Amino acid sequence: MKEAIQLDPVYPKKKMNKWLKWTLIVLAILAVVIISLLIYVNAYINRSLAQTEGTVTLNGLEEEVTVVYDETGVPHIQAANDLDLFYAQGYITAQDRIFQMELSRRQASGQLSEVIGESMLEQDKYFRTLGLRRAAEKSLEIYDEESLNVLQAYADGVNAYIKQMETTNSMPAEFKLAGLSEMKEWTPLDSLTIGKFMAFDLGGHWERQAFNYYLMNHFDEEVAYELFPAYPENGPTNIMEEEYVDVTASLSKAVIPDEFNGSNNWAVSGEKTKSGSPILSDDPHLGLSTPSIWYQSHLESPNYNVSGVIFAGVPGIILGHNDQVAWGVTNVGPDVQQLYLERRHENDPTKFEYDGEWYEADVITETIHVDGQESIDYEVIETIHGPVISEFANGVGEVEGDTVLSVDWTALDATTELKALLEFNRATNWEEFEEALEGFHAPAQNFMFASKDGTIAYKANGKIPIYENPDDALLPMPGWDSQYTLDEFIPFDELPTIVNPEKNFIATANNKVIGDSYPYHISHVWAQPYRYSRIEEYLSSKDDLTAEDMMELQMDEKNKQAELFVPIFMDVLGNQADSQEEEQAIKLLAEWDFEDHKEEAAPLIFHKMLRQIEENLYGEELPEEVLSMFKGMGQTTDQLILRSYEGEELHWIKQNGGLDQLLSDSFSETIQHLTDEYGENLNEWKWGDYHQIYFAHNLSGISFLERFFNPDPPQPFGGSSVTVMAARSKENGIVNHGAGWRFVNDLADPNSGYHIVGPGQSEHYRSEFYQNQLDDWIEGNYHETRIDNYSGKQLTLQP
Repeated sequence: MKEAIQLDPVYPKKKMNKWLKWTLIVLAILAVVIISLLIYVNAYINRSLAQTEGTVTLNGLEEEVTVVYDETGVPHIQAANDLDLFYAQGYITAQDRIFQMELSRRQASGQLSEVIGESMLEQDKYFRTLGLRRAAEKSLEIYDEESLNVLQAYADGVNAYIKQMETTNSMPAEFKLAGLSEMKEWTPLDSLTIGKFMAFDLGGHWERQAFNYYLMNHFDEEVAYELFPAYPENGPTNIMEEEYVDVTASLSKAVIPDEFNGSNNWAVSGEKTKSGSPILSDDPHLGLSTPSIWYQSHLESPNYNVSGVIFAGVPGIILGHNDQVAWGVTNVGPDVQQLYLERRHENDPTKFEYDGEWYEADVITETIHVDGQESIDYEVIETIHGPVISEFANGVGEVEGDTVLSVDWTALDATTELKALLEFNRATNWEEFEEALEGFHAPAQNFMFASKDGTIAYKANGKIPIYENPDDALLPMPGWDSQYTLDEFIPFDELPTIVNPEKNFIATANNKVIGDSYPYHISHVWAQPYRYSRIEEYLSSKDDLTAEDMMELQMDEKNKQAELFVPIFMDVLGNQADSQEEEQAIKLLAEWDFEDHKEEAAPLIFHKMLRQIEENLYGEELPEEVLSMFKGMGQTTDQLILRSYEGEELHWIKQNGGLDQLLSDSFSETIQHLTDEYGENLNEWKWGDYHQIYFAHNLSGISFLERFFNPDPPQPFGGSSVTVMAARSKENGIVNHGAGWRFVNDLADPNSGYHIVGPGQSEHYRSEFYQNQLDDWIEGNYHETRIDNYSGKQLTLQP
């Protein structure tokens, strides 16, 4: 008994020691496995980092190519011949942006469903309907031999990198996360399709026609006209007698480019600069993301010495400078997309009426592969004018009625933008540059130019249809009547052009670029004039301008819209305040210097109030899916307020109780919302608490990936959609649109350019060039890129 009592405690102890021993062994094994896995994952991720030093042997090169990566990650590519240059550009760009390139060609081609699944099906159908890739195929057929050779050399360079990825098992992790285990070879057609997509991104117009068409079919004529961008003098065409096509059935699901896609640019003559030479500035406004839309490079060979930016996937430099000239663009925004009402045969959905006869439209079958389900054979109908877009989300014949909407668009024609681009990369003066522009048709752009010889010049360039009656561009036109077919275009020599003006500067900011005497119609919808008026104010008021002044102007936060409207608001609101918070808000607005600074409260009050005014004006009357097509809403709202303030009676103001009531209600609702969000002490409110910059990665929406792809939280940021420092935010305040690239070039030293690419050059989150320019972009700290003297890490590409 005693022995048993003595032995009982001993047995559990031995058992416990044994259990502890095995537990420790298992934990040790797990630790080794986890550490090994982390080491493998880390090694795998790092394997796809761009190589910036050493030597790489590549099949397809004729001679050795030197690539110097400067301290900001800009590759300076030096080749002994032109084709090796573009081969190397393809390879080097792929090293930094291969996943972006893959997504870009898939988006433009309507092939995202193949990897992402059914959620992308409607978007793919839309791009298959438009036919950007079909338009690129037509363009490929008319290119000259030199351009085709450049396209092929670039594609060969990209494919050399794709093959290297496969051989070394170094495909970036993003491919695996997106469900891509392999990548098809790159082709010249892919590059041209991406080019067509950029024309799409900058060519929106039909949606405003659809919106006007909706108004005419749901409101009295005069009520509808109040929201038109221009009052139709001749009234609507006979389309109003036709069966109504429900624009909400399909068109509200279309991919509509951001209406704020635009830019600033200006050129200042040496007469107004400290250096005595012209200075050119450009900052295109597109979506802000990680990686940037823009990729900066310097290309040097016997026929090229050019620096600037390009879209990843396209050869050459689209914006920048060489050692003689500099150039930049803003969007003209002309009416290059025209909707047509088409009469379809009641018994055959592929036949349409034209001048009293029925013709057979083209039927194109597009096979869309969808991840996780069977492929879809999708039919596209192309009329005389262009593809039928009013049924893309539902299918041919699925929408009731025998009337449909098609779209005519100049970018769907065969065009040769790459040839033009290569020519102005080599241009040495305005005459050569303008000659090159004749081949640049879509998108239509305001080209700004400056040269070492002292010339400054401007041309609103592109293929712009001639409208005999400008009112026709406000609404869809009758597709059955040949007199409405747009088959003539503004002659190249008659496009708006300015060379060496007396005021010694030229500027554009997507504003109206023509006067009343210009003989051709270009557009009814221009950007709000505030960015342009601030640029003109700044340049007019100063002489002895420097590159630093131009950088300062690009970062300018002056709000000319507020300067115009705050006095009106103050006049209407007066001292009538229903609360202490409202009284304090009025005081803040009255004392505001109209700078949209991130530390101030007044910009928050002003911009939120404008949004509340728009909500009160349109929210109850217009469905959300229709408002998405209301391009130029801001311009329209401005005009309604100004016209009403001047005494004009307007339905949209009157239904809100008149201007005084509209502004009073909107102000009170704004202050209440802001008080709920930011507290009762208005002195603690800051524009930057709401308005914040965030360069979101495509995959950062997956929660656990955000800490890798977007390690830093959103940061307070100034400016707004109407300041020269363009910074448009979403409803949640996140700034997702602005100048992803800023550029200044003083032609006194044409070999030097000042740039910022936000947030950086590389798409690889482990790269030192991933978001290395983010803080500089926020603060306006530019880096100098030279094309005659540069240093950094050297990579040699050898045959």
